[in-house]
Amino acid sequence: MSRFRWIATGAMLCASASLSAQDLQSSVCPAGTITLGIPDQQRAAQDACQQAYDLYQLMAPQLGLALVGGSTTMGQGGALGGLPHFTLGVRVNALSGTIPDVGKFTQSTSGAQRQTLPTTTKVIGLPTVDAAIGLFKGLPLGVTNVGGVDLLVNAMYIPEITSNGVSIKPSKTLSFGYGARVGVIQESLLVPGVSVSFMKRDIPETDITATSGSNQLKALKTKVETKAWRVMASKSLLLFSLHGGIGQETYDQSTNISATVSQGGFTGNTSVPGTKQSLKRTNVFGGVSLNLLLVKLVAEVGQASGGKVATYNSFTGGRADKAQLYGSAGIRVGF
Repeated sequence: MSRFRWIATGAMLCASASLSAQDLQSSVCPAGTITLGIPDQQRAAQDACQQAYDLYQLMAPQLGLALVGGSTTMGQGGALGGLPHFTLGVRVNALSGTIPDVGKFTQSTSGAQRQTLPTTTKVIGLPTVDAAIGLFKGLPLGVTNVGGVDLLVNAMYIPEITSNGVSIKPSKTLSFGYGARVGVIQESLLVPGVSVSFMKRDIPETDITATSGSNQLKALKTKVETKAWRVMASKSLLLFSLHGGIGQETYDQSTNISATVSQGGFTGNTSVPGTKQSLKRTNVFGGVSLNLLLVKLVAEVGQASGGKVATYNSFTGGRADKAQLYGSAGIRVGF
């Protein structure tokens, strides 16, 4: 029996350590005070403030993945082969997003209350224009070249999103990214194209506002800065091409959390400025292209996973840091 107690105690300690590593043990919002049963403004708004923080924790990684997607240039595994080679493509990165159903949220005016917040599923998609310009052909090695260099640029349209009481409004709808690709092996009739690339893409300052009855939860001036590297390979099989890759991305996120509550005869407001988070995820993807002379129709699927996102509340749609499937489709021209 003594042995069983030791095993049970060890299991409880491990579970506690796991919870501590993944979830917030206390609210990040000011607790305020209660005097003679009457909460001050911070206390009355603490629960709503914490929900706003958790909403930000849930949405920011999804926006980052919709921005990054998988391959840097869809269907292009190696370098282009120097000037005057180029590609220009349009694509949409889309994922089945977990959106808070804020209309069903309830807030307490007596401090933060841990609960499972309701969510719904909605497609989140960001259209992107990608361009690559061959700068250096590389050095000849047998039937191929090595060390080719491409310049990578893209432009992203960031739309406004309104769903289930949640409004996502960027300060500007157009954002630009940049990067470079180095060819490990240039694709030829006998060998696939293999490359290593790096891209930096950012979402402009975005306001996330959620309305629940007469209460408002806000994550204002939210920034999502992404850095992503990829190792990718592709091979043309006449009419079709196959490609795949693996990489890692970092989402550096910051926001200003605030909440306003007016219910049950109590009114409160509070804020937590300068909230920050950094999340690193592994991204694995693969796809197929239909080759039509200078035009390629490309489809791709992938999954991002890893990293920890800590929240005080949980969500019916799962953890904020759960593995996320996504898909991309687009058209590319070039030579």
